[in-house]
Amino acid sequence: MLTNVIFASSNDHKTQELKQIFKGYLTLDNLKSKGFNQEIIEDGSSFIENSLIKCRTVFEKYQQPVLADDSGLCVTALKGRPGIHSARYGGAGLTDQQRYEQLLEELKKVKNKDYSASFVCALVLYFNPNRFYIIQEEVCGEIIFQPKGEQGFGYDPVFYLKQFAKTAAQLTAEEKNRISHRGKAAQKMLQLIKDL
Repeated sequence: MLTNVIFASSNDHKTQELKQIFKGYLTLDNLKSKGFNQEIIEDGSSFIENSLIKCRTVFEKYQQPVLADDSGLCVTALKGRPGIHSARYGGAGLTDQQRYEQLLEELKKVKNKDYSASFVCALVLYFNPNRFYIIQEEVCGEIIFQPKGEQGFGYDPVFYLKQFAKTAAQLTAEEKNRISHRGKAAQKMLQLIKDL
């Protein structure tokens, strides 16, 4: 069993999701619990590049194994945006609701009415600069204009999963961990960890 893996995020929602999946295999401390307050400049051109940037930055400071994810929403009608800029979409200081409301306003203005979308997650487990593992996964759905659900965070209330007849914000934690982009990537990473 691996212990003392640092999750390169201060996001409590993501931390709880991953702690549930890796329970019994990884002990995760996030950046908040480590007192890490250095700004990490995520200037990569892909989810994988940004995950690696987080891993390298945190590893340099602590010299411990690091787990990092970079994830976002890719909307067909917006040519894949907001993508890697999902968390900062619309500028700094916006709430989750303000971000998804801005997304909906932008969608109303485009001619392409294909509202299909994917949540994408690149998950990296980084032991050192010469040894790391990368898994990227997605979950497909569509954007709806009437937000629904109180669970989840980010764009979850407007991301509709037809096979469940629910938005991501209406899923239970167990359902989300099983089928979400981050959940799917983490389950595959867990299988890899078991095989190590």
